[in-house]
Amino acid sequence: MRSYSPDLTPPWKKKPAPAPEVAADPSAPDLVVEEVSTGFCGAVVRCEAGTVTLEDRFGKHRVFPMEPRGFLLDGQVVTLVRPGAGAPARPARTASGSVAVPGARARVARAGRIYVEGRHDAELVERVWGDDLRIEGVVVEYLEGIDDLPAIVAEFRPAPDARLGVLVDHLVPGSKESRIAASVTDPHVLVVGHPYVDVWGAVKPSALGIRGWPEVPRGQDWKTGVCRALGWPENTGAAWQHILSRVRSYKDLEPELLGRVEELIDFVTGE
Repeated sequence: MRSYSPDLTPPWKKKPAPAPEVAADPSAPDLVVEEVSTGFCGAVVRCEAGTVTLEDRFGKHRVFPMEPRGFLLDGQVVTLVRPGAGAPARPARTASGSVAVPGARARVARAGRIYVEGRHDAELVERVWGDDLRIEGVVVEYLEGIDDLPAIVAEFRPAPDARLGVLVDHLVPGSKESRIAASVTDPHVLVVGHPYVDVWGAVKPSALGIRGWPEVPRGQDWKTGVCRALGWPENTGAAWQHILSRVRSYKDLEPELLGRVEELIDFVTGE
């Protein structure tokens, strides 16, 4: 015998189920939504009475009313509401995607360290993993190249309670960097790297609004060549600040860098 639902309301007359409410909190680094009627996708950068401002990856701002069921978050229809308006709070996330620990104090620095190859590398790691590193008590220092890496490791004196992690640029088979890395055999040292000539290349082109990183002829300074090809002023310091400003979270970085930094943090903290 066929059973029938007691609700005989025609489907076209039924009201849609209420969408989850999400606080439009500009301080949440991973809160990126899509407005359903226009398809405009961007990070929440401002929330005022009845409206929310989104910024897309090109830096363009648009203001939308916070209508019920007006946005998509991770593919799910949601209703944005003002922070503190009674909406269930989303777990705050750090720029690396980890669950934030509000009010957590920085841990006393460990004896272990992470060395990276250059100031830009250090600034990028701080940008994305800074909150996590402070909670774990891991200090990041930068090196001016790795030609003297074996001597640097010997001077550091790695130990079980003082592990050393090293992040190297352009660590690919047959490179000078790979030969230097292979010469470090201390069990309390982990040397990993990404395949890019410079850490600039680990930033996704989409975060900068470009199709891709340009090819730079061999023998030419890579950063200067990039600036020329993209029509940027040949000021690599200013170019880097522009690039860094477009990195909001781990989503703006290539997985080849993300995995290596996470690997180093786990190694240094003994996890």
